[in-house]
Amino acid sequence: MKNHLSDRINSMSTSATLAMAAKARELKSEGKDIIGLSLGEPDFNIPEFIKEAAKEAIDQNYSSYSPVDGYADLKEAIANKFKRDNGLTYGLSQIVVSTGAKQSLANVAMVMLNDGDEVILPAPYWVSYSDIVKLAGGVPVEVPTSIDTDFKMTPEQLEKAITPKTKMMWFSSPCNPSGSVYSREELEGLAAVLRNHPDIFVVSDEIYEHINFKGSHVSIANIDGMYDRTVTVNGVSKAFAMTGWRIGYIGGPEWIARACNKFQGQITSGANAIAQRATIAAINAPVSSIKYMIDEFHKRRDLVLELLGEIEGFNLNVPEGAFYVFPDISSFFGKTINGTEINNASDFSLYLLENANVATVTGEAFGNKNCIRISYAASEKELREAIARIKAVL
Repeated sequence: MKNHLSDRINSMSTSATLAMAAKARELKSEGKDIIGLSLGEPDFNIPEFIKEAAKEAIDQNYSSYSPVDGYADLKEAIANKFKRDNGLTYGLSQIVVSTGAKQSLANVAMVMLNDGDEVILPAPYWVSYSDIVKLAGGVPVEVPTSIDTDFKMTPEQLEKAITPKTKMMWFSSPCNPSGSVYSREELEGLAAVLRNHPDIFVVSDEIYEHINFKGSHVSIANIDGMYDRTVTVNGVSKAFAMTGWRIGYIGGPEWIARACNKFQGQITSGANAIAQRATIAAINAPVSSIKYMIDEFHKRRDLVLELLGEIEGFNLNVPEGAFYVFPDISSFFGKTINGTEINNASDFSLYLLENANVATVTGEAFGNKNCIRISYAASEKELREAIARIKAVL
């Protein structure tokens, strides 16, 4: 039946993170004791005050279609959040609420990209960036980085990647999958290059902004000359443990927001009404209300780095945000472990799943063939057990 499907879907990759999670669930259903460190999903429950807001919305009969671009009072809360946390001033007409930040990204790609437009992706990048760009007719241009530079793109690399076809640059900070956080100085360096190329626009994915062990978060839209050409993407999935509620949003130039509103109106219309009402409570709350989760992630990061550091062959850096480590495991390539030949990161990740019953994700899915992504959004007990298993089978 494949021949009856569109070339568009046949050429699209399956999300590697979701595929590994599905494989782990399948093995669990067969009775295997799988520890899942593949999904980027907080293991905390939603804060009670957010649940109460959702219950109140149900009692208030928020059951009708919501505005395509989001309730006005939610957009007002988002505008206040941008001002409070990012020093960015967005009017309500510059904000669009969507069904998750993934839809926010897809909206921007579909309204901005024409066939052949190039999009610079500092690699590693979030697994869906490349296929979203391709789906919109764009051409992903990977800029490889390494563990030696904390997986950050330099201004020199950015300048070299720019061509007459370059339309956009997409990146995340804190980064999924590397956990890297760009400093203001580093963003200033990238902005200095972009100011010489005024027709290039930026998508800044800041979904992990609050899970930041470095200190204050910096938005590139806050850098001189970048506000009018940056779309800032965010949401409540990560910091508020609301992955299943599917609320993301953008702030950006009004003409881009209007186009996203127009596009979304033909695809999904407005996001879930109850989830939007709950999001108002989440976004209006002070960041201190979720500090206990951030502190726990920080503690887990240190634990994971300590335990992985005891395994010969793991090359580690210190990620400053999100809840991932992205070790370079290329020292295992070309070796045979317990009868299994390891030629790349995919082989290594599959070996850990089949032999240690630990699910990770190959770095190849993120544009880096030398690494694997390990999520530490799991309990300390699970993390200790998982890494003990990895150490045993290596």
